Amino acid sequence: MTVQQFYLLGEPASSARDVDVEDTLAIDDVKDLIASHFAIVSPNGIGFQSKDDNFLLEVSDILAAGSPVAITIDGHEVRDPPAPNGLPYVGNYFEVYPDHLGNHQRLFEQLGPLIKTSTMGRTIYQTNDPEISAIVFSESDFFTKKINEAHPLAALKTPAAGVFLGDTDTPEWKVAHKFLPPALGPKAVRHYAPTMQKTVEDAFQVFDAFDQQGEAWNVYQYMLKLGSQAVGKLTLGLDFEHFTSPDAPLHEMVHLIAEILSLNKKVTSKGDWYAMLPFGDPQKLKRSKTRVEDLVEQSIKNAARGGVEDLPLQDAALKATNMVDYAIRATDNKGEKLPKSSLVWALVVATGAGFTTTSSLLSWLIYGLVTYPGMQERLLQELIDNDIDDTTEITADVTERLDFLDKYIKETQRRHNPSFQPGRTAKTDLVLPGGYKLPKDAVVIPALHHIHNNPALWDNPNRFDPDRWDTDAVKSRHKAAYIPFAAGPRMCIGFNFALQEVKVFLPKLIYRYKFSREGDGPIEYDPMFQLIRPNNLYVRAERRVKWPPKTEK
Repeated sequence: MTVQQFYLLGEPASSARDVDVEDTLAIDDVKDLIASHFAIVSPNGIGFQSKDDNFLLEVSDILAAGSPVAITIDGHEVRDPPAPNGLPYVGNYFEVYPDHLGNHQRLFEQLGPLIKTSTMGRTIYQTNDPEISAIVFSESDFFTKKINEAHPLAALKTPAAGVFLGDTDTPEWKVAHKFLPPALGPKAVRHYAPTMQKTVEDAFQVFDAFDQQGEAWNVYQYMLKLGSQAVGKLTLGLDFEHFTSPDAPLHEMVHLIAEILSLNKKVTSKGDWYAMLPFGDPQKLKRSKTRVEDLVEQSIKNAARGGVEDLPLQDAALKATNMVDYAIRATDNKGEKLPKSSLVWALVVATGAGFTTTSSLLSWLIYGLVTYPGMQERLLQELIDNDIDDTTEITADVTERLDFLDKYIKETQRRHNPSFQPGRTAKTDLVLPGGYKLPKDAVVIPALHHIHNNPALWDNPNRFDPDRWDTDAVKSRHKAAYIPFAAGPRMCIGFNFALQEVKVFLPKLIYRYKFSREGDGPIEYDPMFQLIRPNNLYVRAERRVKWPPKTEK
């Protein structure tokens, strides 16, 4: 056993620590040992240097060094993540907003794969690097989902919600994580397909009316109606009546949840001082959350009056008519149910996350139909070649045959992913690959849009090309180079639901209508909304009267 001193290159040699090193250890074992002493997340990148900057490659050389040994990370000294110059009080607010997508892209290009910004006193870190993102998303000794004041969901934090709006290290999350996934797993989602199909078919009368009148319509507004109509039925057992007429109003629940997502973005982007104001947006956000709770509680009471039988989790997931029905009858192996304190907000989150993400994705899918040449025609031809028509029941077995549909959805989620808020929090002071230091409680956001459009990861990322998903380059990509629903134990548990929904909706819409864009101006997004959505996309949906012949083999 030999005592040697080590310090992080970039910090003073006087910070060196004594470490007991056995001379029988292999070099990789020494790296693991040093990583544990200095909270270095990835030991593989560790290197050693002597006082005169010589690389020390053997354990014997490290132990023989007569002065403290410097530790490098991936050939770098340890450093703080770079940040743009800020202004007094507002920090980098005007470096980020209003175009946070464009500005973050510029900052990544200027500063590298991990950047630090401060807005109105709140500091966050963002990365477009898949290796760092995979580390951040793993629930480990280094990172977890902990919604602190700097987290983008801070103003929405609801411990009882567990699954999305609560911290991982809580009893509420453990309970919700046990009860909710069965209701959103692949088998349960197949069970929901007929309701999804009935929902889009009910919407035809509105789109037909627009066609008869020769009117264009705002894609996001009607995809919001469509997505929430299905989710309302499947989570709360509610008919929002969004397609009784072309101008039917949004249901109060949908309006409130959309408003909450907008208010949260406004509140969290302006610092702690703004969130504590006893008036304005912060108070409006609190009132909206309370009203949503009231509406969900009423749905639970209505469902409970049905006198349903209790069932084990998996059986309940396959027999329940909706998630309220599931949640009030599902029991675990001890006969226990989801507590009332967790039930309300678990359903709020399932409802809100379900329709806001799906409606944004559906909007971008339609954007692709009217923007990228040939997409609509190829998708329609695939339906014809698979004997799908307006009488076909679109089940999971049917959609599994639609290879191009799957690639088109993947490419849309790569190029236009709606989500931008999956933050994770450092549990301790640590050192990331590349030598980046992070303090305890630092919030890191894997910037999904910028990961998916990173030219270091994707060939010509600005080109919309569904066929890239057949290439070896994409098949062998880093596992975190494509993460539309985040990753790790806290990834979106509703991803099966969302994908099944768009795979039912899109074929039905494409078979019935030919879509064309109204206008040719730039598409805008709302930087003060929690998700990325096309705000000003208008289309015409023309009822088809003829279809192409089946491809000859």
